[in-house]
Amino acid sequence: MNNGVIQIEALQLAVAFIPVIITLIVLFKWSLGVGNAIYAVARMLIQLVLIGYVLAYIFGADSAGLIVVVLSVMLFASSWIALGTLRAKRRQLIGQSLLSITLGGGSVLVLVTQGVLQLEPWYMPRYLVPLAGMIFANAMTAVSLAAERTESELGHGLSWEEARIIGSKAAMIPVINSLFAVGLVSLPGMMTGQILSGVSPLIAVRYQIMVMCMIFASAGLSTVIFLGLSRAVMTK
Repeated sequence: MNNGVIQIEALQLAVAFIPVIITLIVLFKWSLGVGNAIYAVARMLIQLVLIGYVLAYIFGADSAGLIVVVLSVMLFASSWIALGTLRAKRRQLIGQSLLSITLGGGSVLVLVTQGVLQLEPWYMPRYLVPLAGMIFANAMTAVSLAAERTESELGHGLSWEEARIIGSKAAMIPVINSLFAVGLVSLPGMMTGQILSGVSPLIAVRYQIMVMCMIFASAGLSTVIFLGLSRAVMTK
């Protein structure tokens, strides 16, 4: 049995776009705004190709300084995007957003990479960058949901304490649902990727358990920290 990764040639990859093209044709025929869909597909393709080259460079550079720069960019980007639902107060809350994701997500990243995986060197890009991406992205989503729902409830006349509770619950819904569904409804991306690359399902499961723990913790901690820091701005 060959456990190596199946190589996908460009022509083979083009086959995957056949159902995409069919879907776009259907959207066009039904007048469902195919322009935005085409833009999304094209942007996805360009972004992934570019990030492939970027990651290949980062992985080959073996530089701690470069990894710190990459993580910093990821943190600033996730903190800014998280406040997309609060555009009027975005600049006022960017510090709180950055600090909450840095503390909530960053602490989990350090624990996982240095305590669980015990990376050597500590900045091993092949592990640190993908894990940081998962952690910061989930923290970003949680902060965004908490901010949007809390502001909405405050607008409806609820007290800060009531709005904060509702906002916190809303932020955790996607994460909690993913915990319920994992292994029953879906095989998550990391686990699927490892199995496809030939890793034992039992080892892949351990990695996925680690991932689910870090996603839950980073989302919860970042939400709590953000709401704790942002009260003065959000209640103005």
